[in-house]
Amino acid sequence: MRKSMIVEEMKEVKTDYQIIWNECLKIVKANISKEHFETWFRPIEPVSIDQQKLTIQVPSMFYYEFIEGNFWQLLKTAIHRVMGPDGKLAYSVVVQNGKTNKDKKTLTLPHSSTGVSQNQSALPPMLSDPMDENKQGRQIVNPFVIPGIRPLNINSRLNKELNFDNFIEGECNRLARAAGFAVAKDPGKTAFNPLFIYSDAGLGKTHLLHAIGLETKANFPEKTVLYVDAETFLQQYVEAVKSNNVNDFVHFYQVIDVLLIDDIQFLSGKTKTQEVFFHLFNFFQRENRQLVITSDKAPSAIVGFEQRLVSRFKWGLSADLQIPDKETRVRIIRSKLVNNGFAEIDEEVINYLAYRIVTNVREIEGALISILAQSSLNNQTITVDLAKQMIDKFVQNTIHEISIDYIQKVVCDYFNIPVYQMLSNSRKGEIVQVRHTSMYFAKKYTNLSLAQIGARSGDKDHATVLHACRSVENQKSTNAKYAADLNNIDKILKNA
Repeated sequence: MRKSMIVEEMKEVKTDYQIIWNECLKIVKANISKEHFETWFRPIEPVSIDQQKLTIQVPSMFYYEFIEGNFWQLLKTAIHRVMGPDGKLAYSVVVQNGKTNKDKKTLTLPHSSTGVSQNQSALPPMLSDPMDENKQGRQIVNPFVIPGIRPLNINSRLNKELNFDNFIEGECNRLARAAGFAVAKDPGKTAFNPLFIYSDAGLGKTHLLHAIGLETKANFPEKTVLYVDAETFLQQYVEAVKSNNVNDFVHFYQVIDVLLIDDIQFLSGKTKTQEVFFHLFNFFQRENRQLVITSDKAPSAIVGFEQRLVSRFKWGLSADLQIPDKETRVRIIRSKLVNNGFAEIDEEVINYLAYRIVTNVREIEGALISILAQSSLNNQTITVDLAKQMIDKFVQNTIHEISIDYIQKVVCDYFNIPVYQMLSNSRKGEIVQVRHTSMYFAKKYTNLSLAQIGARSGDKDHATVLHACRSVENQKSTNAKYAADLNNIDKILKNA
């Protein structure tokens, strides 16, 4: 009698939904990475069992679609092993109807027998990919993983033309290139995490970022690599907030193994976006994921960012890209010509171009395109005379970018005030005037928003910038000497 009671008690315990789910989790955990288990399965809670159907609760529709799209076969196998061939699974999905917890409700959905891997709608729209990358590459088979588990289908958004083979090395970029190559050989495991690459525009930051991503994919086909510019990241976060899908946004980025984020300076002054990026940064560090970041400034000079985030930018290696010297410019020009089918160009032409264009790689490429187009359309041989003719037009018509840093330096030099004083909170009349003047010219000559100008002018807000511009206009009409000063500064900037 006692033995029979014990058997019955054991049967009751065996059917307890918590015990059953824990047994399923053991199988799941043995067949996926620790990171995926913690991200996608740890938040799931079993809620009930009705005969042979186990119901589990997931935090959102994104979770349901993602798990069904990527882990349905594994879950099916686990359920059948624990509950038998008649075992079934259902989801209780938490749905957010409003902005508060009171607006939440649950929706019961079935476990698919075929999965929903074709449904990519759960991914941020800029990152979803209708093509399965794995169909174009080789499959990595792990004999210890249950068959049928599909790898994550995320488009890396990498440009195959921007690789290490055509990234010309020189003194100007040697450190950054070597560090990037080392990261691609062992992502997340080197001291270069994060790798922070900075330079002025047109010197190869984006090219190097793509090269690191492509090399990583070549070395580790199983890793999820993603390139995204900061403006896209910001746009995605804003859309996630509007649609109450911030958790889905975060969960998506937590899947990435190597995140390449371009032009981080565009998050300047964006407090909420910086906060979510801060937590993602910590997650990447904790899980030994790789971060590579580019900016137009070194971490110590970047403004409009929370100090805790700036300090993290300094944790790894900061490497700059400088203006290429003449030898590097020659190699860049020769490489571009060969890639475009013009290998037999006179060395005199190449040297002329290298001497004539000294600003950045982007202008070198633009000048070459002009020359090659002229040569092809008119069937002309590329000579020094043709190069001179086209380069003179190109240089004359090229609009040089005037950065806010250059404007601040010109204005401060003109009034003999150190830049650091202009960026301080000083309210001395002469310093306020210099600050207002630099804001005025920044609004005139850059594409920065008022908020961005303010953030980079001593952490001021957009209203302060607007007031500064109005103040300058008023003084210009009433103070002849100040109007002359503005005219002189304007000439200096126009001749930059």
